[in-house]
Amino acid sequence: MGETTTIRISRDTHAMVTRLAAERHETIDETVSNAIRALRQDAMGRDLAADLTADESAWLDADAG
Repeated sequence: MGETTTIRISRDTHAMVTRLAAERHETIDETVSNAIRALRQDAMGRDLAADLTADESAWLDADAG
């Protein structure tokens, strides 16, 4: 781990992250990083699953040549 900083979280949240990290045999930093990655992947999945806009459909149907 490189440089560090402090973030304020509730004691309950800290306890949950600490417990989850221990269960996963990870550091708290790894657990938080993995959680952030999972949230980003979830958002990407929702974006990809959304219906295409009319402009996106037109672009995909355009003649490439």
